[in-house]
Amino acid sequence: MIAIIGAGPTGLLLAGDLARAGVPVTVYERRTGASNLTRAFGVHARTLEVLDARGLADEIVAGGARIDSLRLFDRIRLDLSTLPSRFPYLLITPQYRVEQALERRAIELGARIVRGAELTGVRQDDDRVMLEFPGRTEKADYVVGADGVHSAVRTALRLPFPGRAVLTSIMLADVRLAEPPDDVLAVNAVGDAFAMVAPFGDGWYRIFAWDRRHQVDDTVPVTLDEIREVTRRVHGTDFGLTESRWLSRFHSDERQVPQYRTGRVFLAGDAAHVHSPAGGQGMNTGLQDAANLSWKLAATMTGQAAAGLLDTYQKERHPVGMLVLRSSGALIRMAMLRSRPARFARNAAGSALLAIPAVTRRAAGVISGIGIDYPGAPRATDVPLRGGERLYEALREGRHVLITAGAADGHRDRLRVVAPRTDTDQAMLVRPDGYVAWRGPAASVSTMTA
Repeated sequence: MIAIIGAGPTGLLLAGDLARAGVPVTVYERRTGASNLTRAFGVHARTLEVLDARGLADEIVAGGARIDSLRLFDRIRLDLSTLPSRFPYLLITPQYRVEQALERRAIELGARIVRGAELTGVRQDDDRVMLEFPGRTEKADYVVGADGVHSAVRTALRLPFPGRAVLTSIMLADVRLAEPPDDVLAVNAVGDAFAMVAPFGDGWYRIFAWDRRHQVDDTVPVTLDEIREVTRRVHGTDFGLTESRWLSRFHSDERQVPQYRTGRVFLAGDAAHVHSPAGGQGMNTGLQDAANLSWKLAATMTGQAAAGLLDTYQKERHPVGMLVLRSSGALIRMAMLRSRPARFARNAAGSALLAIPAVTRRAAGVISGIGIDYPGAPRATDVPLRGGERLYEALREGRHVLITAGAADGHRDRLRVVAPRTDTDQAMLVRPDGYVAWRGPAASVSTMTA
């Protein structure tokens, strides 16, 4: 049995994938019920591809709003419309809607979710992991800590989480607006403050705000007047803010655990890495951690894995976590430049650089995840297949997919074998997470091992 600690998006995607593979899995969640407490509102293109490979993307896209460019600061926008993906945009939708879809899928596939389960300890030996909860102990073959920045799993293992606070006293407010912004996502910074306005889709809006002039402890209550003043200063209007249903304050860190694996225990999502909210990459990075780890755990549990497969989780995902820390950190530092000359220079340099197609492609690829590959395993494009199917539809079985126009009878018991729409003498083996495991002549498929 695999135990997952945390029923957020990362843990729920993992649970669904493992259950789909026939692996017994239980998710333990400290919260007693579902919540719409959400900090993430952006679902990037690569994450939508991950969700598409699980049959969820179209449903989630239908309930959100698309934007084809991402505003970085002032008038500088990053074009996403040319991304080489079925989803060339940023989808604006609250995190809890993604959670709802992933939880439904996990339960339908047979995952068990236990709520009100607060982890108090973790012990492991060479054969199993012991999880301690008030009044009981549970056993698992492997454990994944997907329980957020204050991870009980990471704490129990006494793992370091080096880094520092990037922004303190960030304010959150769920509000109604009499005059909603024209843009789906309204975001701006003025040197000593920033404010972002995102829709829930039900008439309520989430405002993220920060004020350099008023830095206080996270426990100091947020007032509606404070939100109004900062929003007005940043956007020139408070959008007719009329009422709130929730107000809070938090701080944002840049931290990454050095090792994502400790024996039979893994960390994923915010339990492994946290960073500034710039670029909206937090939930997305966690979901991609889960997609990378799930098929490796499933292959190990079912006896199909080669030795050392689980070690590749650290090798592939730790560098991605570091890249996201650096890129989001650079964005937030540029957005928070205080002096007018510095902001002018930033805008001039940013505009000039983004006028270069190669720079735009690289920046859009990193933020969206589309341009992130693993060593020797590039992202697989969603190619059309014979019979009207697409590659990411073929990946929904959770198996490797072999695309070949040649003979592959010896592999059909282990792989999903499909034919490309157009005949070619080349073949490609795609991993369950949508990355290329092998590419070569179709004639050599008979000698390939998966």
